[in-house]
Amino acid sequence: MGPIVVLLALCSIRGCEALIEGLYCGKENCYDVLNVSRDATKGEISKSYRRLARLYHPDKYKGKDGEKKFISISNAYEILKEDDSRQDYDYMLDNPDELYRNYYRYYRRKVVPKVDPKIVVAVTISVISLIQYYVWWARYNEAINSIMMVPKYRLKAMEMATSQGLISKQKKKDKRSKDEIKEEENEILRKIVEENADIRGVYCKPLITDVLWIQIFIFPYYIFNYIVWYLRWIWKFNIKREEYGDDEKQYLIRKHLRVSQGQFDALTDEQKQVYIDREAWVFQNFKELKEELMEEERKKLANNSKYKMYRRFMKNKGVSRMTFED
Repeated sequence: MGPIVVLLALCSIRGCEALIEGLYCGKENCYDVLNVSRDATKGEISKSYRRLARLYHPDKYKGKDGEKKFISISNAYEILKEDDSRQDYDYMLDNPDELYRNYYRYYRRKVVPKVDPKIVVAVTISVISLIQYYVWWARYNEAINSIMMVPKYRLKAMEMATSQGLISKQKKKDKRSKDEIKEEENEILRKIVEENADIRGVYCKPLITDVLWIQIFIFPYYIFNYIVWYLRWIWKFNIKREEYGDDEKQYLIRKHLRVSQGQFDALTDEQKQVYIDREAWVFQNFKELKEELMEEERKKLANNSKYKMYRRFMKNKGVSRMTFED
């Protein structure tokens, strides 16, 4: 028979004793081991433990069962000194029939490591912040590499580097190998591209202030600024009825477009000017402009040969059409 069956049999024979061999203090009652009652306070338990530990310490007590007794006292104290483990032990004493639950509560506390939740949260935020920063730098490097691969941008950067004296035209006098010269040129060109390229949106150069850790730290500052800004907006434009400035107009346009600040910054100056000229900060004007732009886009697609081919394909052999053709 398995150990669980044996334990169940023993429980039925002996009246379902709460004390189980291998759990907590085994067949001994932890309270009895420390000579305290179940309603004893933490102070009383600690005081009794210190007294018994001094009495049965292996260096002082010379009896045969001294070491075993000392280990039993220490184990009972470890169980009763903590509120959680003492609660689990009291639950076992009060509910001896719930064998499986008692095993689970005991081994859950034994196996699961005691880790401070604050440490878990701090480590999680740190990992997320590192991943964020790495991904942003990877995107930025990808954008810089793509720009350097475009011939006209590379030639422009070469002209700027030559005019600034960063790259010498007389390469024959240079005693270094071609690979070393080329590597140095690439570094110089990359630096010029980074300084002059206007990269916006998700591929822009990452800032340390954008990572999660810093954002959490300065979040109260953002909240305070937002409240001040919102109250100022109500006072100036809802109560005093002042005219919108350029920043306020762009904010309302971005709000109508439902895009982030980074996405709005990625728009060209010509695109932004169209919204400004049509006074798109007024929602009705924005709605009309949006319909016009969508109509223009539909006309462009209608005149596009590739789009016409796609529409014919979808009409004749698209996913919604059933055919016996192979």
